Order: sequence, then structure tokens, then C-alpha cells
Amino acid sequence: MNKAVKLIITGVLSLSLISVTSAESHAATKAKAFQNCTEMHKKYKGGVSKKAGLKNRTGYDKKGKAIYKDTKYKAYVSLAIYKLNTKSDRDKDGIACER
Repeated sequence: MNKAVKLIITGVLSLSLISVTSAESHAATKAKAFQNCTEMHKKYKGGVSKKAGLKNRTGYDKKGKAIYKDTKYKAYVSLAIYKLNTKSDRDKDGIACER
């Protein structure tokens, strides 16, 4: 490859990394730690999930297999908000303040 093509590819990759980093930092600045679940439910009725597709674990059966139950409200997905509120995920299923 010639020098000009290498330079262009390097520039495009650098710009894409900058835009990804700024998007992540922007999301992190909007994240908020809530005092308790009552406060979180005012904004996020179903709580906050760290990733999409997680199920609400309600316990375990006699054989040790996890039991899952649908919740009344769907959880909002945000890793940044979840990380600030992990104390509110008592059952450690990846969803804080589910209901």
C-alpha cells in the first residue's frame, strides 16, 4: 500500500475511536446514582438493567435451577446507570430495582 492510503486509513480509524469515546463519556455524564429504589422508580418504573435481554431471577428451585419471572414494567437498559446503582440489585441478576 502506498503512504497516502495508509495515512487516510489511520485518520479514519482515529476519528472513529474519538467518536466512540466521546459517546461513552457523554452517556456516563448523564448517569445518576439514586438514593433508593423509590427514587429510581420515579424515573425508571421497571428499574435499570445492565444489558438487554436479562430476565428477573426470583429464586431457585429444589434442584438449584434459577427461577425467572416476568416483571410488571420493562427495565431501562443502561450500563452506566446500573454501575452507579449496583447496591440496589440485591439478587445480583443484573437488574437494579426491578418490579
